[in-house]
Amino acid sequence: MNVTVDITPILEFLPCRTPRAWVDWALKHPELMLIDHANCEKKAASTALQLMYRYVEHHALINALSKLAREELRHFEQVIALMKKRDIAYTQITAARYAGELRQCVRGNEPARLVDTLLVGAVIEARSCERFAALVPELDEELAAFYHSLLKSESRHFLQYLKFAEQVGGADAVARRLPVILERERELIEGADTEFRFHSGVPAAA
Repeated sequence: MNVTVDITPILEFLPCRTPRAWVDWALKHPELMLIDHANCEKKAASTALQLMYRYVEHHALINALSKLAREELRHFEQVIALMKKRDIAYTQITAARYAGELRQCVRGNEPARLVDTLLVGAVIEARSCERFAALVPELDEELAAFYHSLLKSESRHFLQYLKFAEQVGGADAVARRLPVILERERELIEGADTEFRFHSGVPAAA
């Protein structure tokens, strides 16, 4: 399947591409990939809702987050439908360290906290889109078509988070903070992990 959605802005934004070792790891764990993908969609919706509750004064932001949360929940429903079709049980698994480690970069004072949180959201959405694109040529037709269908929405979510970060903090603040968060993201993506997850690094050596 050819990827027709232009994700060049995302590839230029991210500090590195997903290593081939992770793609191979994903192909060895298709059931785990879908379970964790479902969790990621659910968490993305939850994060959007949390921001809506915390920052009610930002009307344009909470309106965009409301739409984003609904879209993420729709994706969650699509993933669990695919799991049911493939007879994959939705079991409890631990979360990847990726998002939690990125959130360690978030400063505690406002508006810096909101700016950093939005930038972390942009990075996570960008990486998700990049990984979907990396997987599409490797998957079976049904799953490849589904992941291809997510590229447009994930790239849009990335741009929304980035736009609101610039509106809240200004372009200069974003330019200062992004390199810090992106460098940590590179470390997590290129570093070793012992458990496969959608946002894990490469497999640790045995």
